[in-house]
Amino acid sequence: MAEYLASIFGTEKDKVNCSFYFKIGACRHGDRCSRIHNKPTFSQTIVLLNVYQNPQNSAQTADGSHLGNITETEIQQHFDDFFEEVFTEVEDHYGDIEEMNICDNLGDHLVGNVYIKVGAFSCLIKIMGS
Repeated sequence: MAEYLASIFGTEKDKVNCSFYFKIGACRHGDRCSRIHNKPTFSQTIVLLNVYQNPQNSAQTADGSHLGNITETEIQQHFDDFFEEVFTEVEDHYGDIEEMNICDNLGDHLVGNVYIKVGAFSCLIKIMGS
């Protein structure tokens, strides 16, 4: 039995632990989720929740007229500037970054999340200490 439970831990077959939270550190159901959100005591990945704000996703009008004449180039430049600023700030203060992903998803549980994977344990010690 224990072997079976271990084999399904963190999968959609696991009826106790939330598979979404296990995989990405966020769940679309939030506090209303019927499953447990296990927060790891140690991880190489840091999650900064809802940090990136894409100008296209800031819907103020249904037809998108609030965007005026923002071009795809300007939107890409906005993203590039944000990516560079976050990357350099984290790397300057905490050390080498192995990987960084920014969610541009419309789901409330993912929109604007920034996932940063650091390479060295010493980076994590610095981050946890701040």
